[in-house]
Amino acid sequence: MPTKTFPTTILTALQKAKIIGVRAGKAPHRFIGVWHVVVKNRLFVRPWNNKPEGWYAAFLKEPQGVLQVAEREVPIKTRKARGEKLMDAIDAAYAEKYPTPGSRNYVKGFAQPARRATTLELLPM
Repeated sequence: MPTKTFPTTILTALQKAKIIGVRAGKAPHRFIGVWHVVVKNRLFVRPWNNKPEGWYAAFLKEPQGVLQVAEREVPIKTRKARGEKLMDAIDAAYAEKYPTPGSRNYVKGFAQPARRATTLELLPM
């Protein structure tokens, strides 16, 4: 069965937004702002700090949550992203989406092996 994709209106909003909100798990709590990229109509995120109490660890424990973009909340599930070609495309997408001098160090950091290994794909429920 093919993977469900986000509707075109959500994909357009994701491509325009510089930061989205994510809330990991089913328990209500605040949204955390994260940098994201869309590659081949698929949504990817990487944590900057992989803390045990952070959103990435929460998604590993409970791979459901909510995405907030363009004043909409969308139920999501997560899965680990895999594949060198996909990781390279995600690196390139981060560099293209966040080209400012102030973003450069973060873009380089997101391309480091440890952060590439934490790449999650967010999928609509």
